[in-house]
Amino acid sequence: MVRWTSMIRMLAVAVAAAAFTAPTQAGIIPASVTVTPEAGNFRWTYSVVLPTDMKLQAGDYFTIYDFGGLVPGTNSQPTDWSYSSMKTGPIPSGLAPTDSALVDNLTWTYNGATIPSGQVGLGNFWAVSTVGDSTTVAFTAQNPQSSTGQIDRNIVDTLAPAPPAPVIPVTGVPEPTTMVMAALGLPLLGAARMVRRRI
Repeated sequence: MVRWTSMIRMLAVAVAAAAFTAPTQAGIIPASVTVTPEAGNFRWTYSVVLPTDMKLQAGDYFTIYDFGGLVPGTNSQPTDWSYSSMKTGPIPSGLAPTDSALVDNLTWTYNGATIPSGQVGLGNFWAVSTVGDSTTVAFTAQNPQSSTGQIDRNIVDTLAPAPPAPVIPVTGVPEPTTMVMAALGLPLLGAARMVRRRI
């Protein structure tokens, strides 16, 4: 009886160890983010990689959500990639990234020949923002696994420019001469009122 209990415990430990050391799967991911000042704005560059056991084929894509202060038309990407921006989505099936309908999402879609296996740098992708301060946002991607061909949908955190602070319109501020006129006129109104009461 003791022998079976010991063997079951050893088996349980071996299964647990295998579960913790098994390789995890993740699709396209951002390896690094750099921010460079550029003509009064900020260029946000994402170095993106395709991990081991992943492949890339036409139609695969990744999205950076809630990219604050986007300057339209300032995107750049490697050959065989196309760019789009929209206020919401796209969202890969089964994922739930935080996505504000007020802030742009940046999506890059692959249009080239199939890359059959991962551990490959896909290049630098960038866009320019009016904001240099960062915030944590969602990064999603969709592409197939090399070994199984099954579609992998992943979500990770990355950095992006924070949404710009709202511009609060300044209400009318009186000119100095108006202030002087008010300062002289108000006491006169008070004096006229006092005279009226006496009469």
